Amino acid sequence: MRVALIGSQEFGKAALEAFLERGDEVVAVFCPPDNSKATKPEILKETALARGLTMLQFPSLKGPEAAQAMRDSKADICVMAYVLQFVPQDLVKIPRFGTIQYHPSLLPKYRGPSAIGWSIAGEIILQKEAPIGPDDTLGQVYFNHLFPLGIQALLEAADLVAAGKHKEIVQDESQANYEGWFDQAAARIHWSNHVNQIYNLIRACNPAPGAWTPLNGEKVQIYDVRKHVTATFGSVKGKPGEIVEIGNDSFKVACHGGQIEILKAKVGKGSKVSGAELSASLGLQLGQFFDA
Repeated sequence: MRVALIGSQEFGKAALEAFLERGDEVVAVFCPPDNSKATKPEILKETALARGLTMLQFPSLKGPEAAQAMRDSKADICVMAYVLQFVPQDLVKIPRFGTIQYHPSLLPKYRGPSAIGWSIAGEIILQKEAPIGPDDTLGQVYFNHLFPLGIQALLEAADLVAAGKHKEIVQDESQANYEGWFDQAAARIHWSNHVNQIYNLIRACNPAPGAWTPLNGEKVQIYDVRKHVTATFGSVKGKPGEIVEIGNDSFKVACHGGQIEILKAKVGKGSKVSGAELSASLGLQLGQFFDA
């Protein structure tokens, strides 16, 4: 099968390698333009060039140049894997069998750019479900489940479409919802919330964008934690946002229904450190409060 791929980053690279390894012919790779502010090269571009593939970078995929490049590729199917540019309908319809795309949520729920953290309008060809454990972080859900499932789903969907065996399920708009970016406002910790709610927020923001809380004008981002749920209201220790315990490896902050034990965090643009190292560097003391 002749495959054109539009994508970027590690997921795009993994999709490219998966199609190549099973013997498909990748006839064109579309990748975003180089970013002068990027700290490392675009891995999909590097991989495509190393494989001697046709590498295409357009400032926009809406222009006639991108459409002509897709026509010139004579692709049977186009695969979209971690796409950062808007792709118009007239482009996706050019390949013989059209275009398939991976979205990391059970559509029509959680449309939008932060589908995993909060948890596209084409017909659904294939869906797979992944469990989310009670202590899983965003990173664990993505890299342990959604990433490999996504690559597997792209291969299966491409085969179904090429063989004419796929079914196109129209999304039920009555069940649809759209979630925006999981941004800094959404990632702020409110210590007056229940311990379970805070724990889930921190998991959903780990590794990015990082749940955060202010302290004396500093932005403290919190990553690895444990939750400690109290059995009764009367056994709750401390007020919301209060540091109630400082140990050898961590420290605990009170909230409704229990405490959050901070295992790994960072301040500002610094590196992630253990809770104990953070406590020492900031000079934290019992009875001190994070801003609620």
